[in-house]
Amino acid sequence: MADAMSRRNFVRLGGVAAAGMGAVSLLAGCGNSPNAGSTTIKLGMLGPFTGDVAQYGTACRNGVELYFEQNPKIGDYTVDLDEQDEKGDATEAVNVYNKMAEDGVAGIIGDVTSTPTIAVAQASANDNLPCVTPSATAADVIAYGSNTFRACVTDPFQGKVMADFASQQGWGTVGTIFNSGDDYSTGVNQAFCDEASARGITVATQQGYSAGDVDFNGQLTTIISAKVDAIFCPNYYSDDGKIITQARQQGYAGPIFGVDGWDGIASGNYASADDLQGCYYCCSFVATNSDAKVQQFVSDYKAKFGDGPTNFCALGYDAAMVLACGIASALDAGAKPSDKDFPDKVVSTIASNEVEGVTGTISYKGTGDPDKSTLIVSFATDGSTNVYSTISAD
Repeated sequence: MADAMSRRNFVRLGGVAAAGMGAVSLLAGCGNSPNAGSTTIKLGMLGPFTGDVAQYGTACRNGVELYFEQNPKIGDYTVDLDEQDEKGDATEAVNVYNKMAEDGVAGIIGDVTSTPTIAVAQASANDNLPCVTPSATAADVIAYGSNTFRACVTDPFQGKVMADFASQQGWGTVGTIFNSGDDYSTGVNQAFCDEASARGITVATQQGYSAGDVDFNGQLTTIISAKVDAIFCPNYYSDDGKIITQARQQGYAGPIFGVDGWDGIASGNYASADDLQGCYYCCSFVATNSDAKVQQFVSDYKAKFGDGPTNFCALGYDAAMVLACGIASALDAGAKPSDKDFPDKVVSTIASNEVEGVTGTISYKGTGDPDKSTLIVSFATDGSTNVYSTISAD
């Protein structure tokens, strides 16, 4: 991107909505249709588009852009999407939020990672400005006000899901390896261990490592020597790919499993297809899911960007849908963006809506956490992903 702080306007003519699955989701799912004589509604999208975690921000941004390309209007209003780069920094994220609020955005998609999102949630609570994060999984994200929602499942939910999965698989003894300096990894690891204990699973050892480490052989030797049935790795794919490879090199042939940070592990040089056999992770979205809605999204995404979408792309798309449908419902009820209480009405309609996203059906039952299912993902012999099973929200 030539200008990291650029603003992109998605302006379309008349009442024309782009063809594709996204347009159907908004117009049919929200009960709203574009009309002539529209004005503009400004929305914000903030995330890390440069810096160490830019790959997650740009993926979410791509999903958001696709959604509003397919759905350029909400009711009579043409969407003016203001995209701002917070560079992965919480202070910068608050600065961006304050600028967007001053500019009069009707709602914000973002932030993307947990620490900046928590900062934005704290800053936005008094304004009650609706914010929908695609992908911030830390439990505290929604703790500061009813205006913050997420499209993704939480760290505690993922830890619990994978402990339940381990129990179902009959893995009685497990070792874990996690980034001890990362909130995401430590949070999921703790949730997993708590649920594993409740399920009667023995966590033989918990091995931490530091950010930037590339040699995990010491931790793996300890875990493997404990004669575990499986190894839990709740980290990001760049680390877990190395962990899987080194575990196989040590002769460990048993199951290795993780959470949504694994998305993308089969691409590039993170882990070979052979080494990924017997591995599993939970995630809301995989591009190989045969669901017709998912395959339409994959086709639309490839047509626009050239490459296939990741989980973060799909979550960006769904976060945009959640916000747009909330605004559409408020407009349908007679609210106007110029109304002083318009943000309050959008927050209320998001909380009561249900949308059919590409990552599943999303609704909110009294909190900003979505009530939605997730997938257990396995790997085919060529390294491609398969949907192993679907886990309901209950």
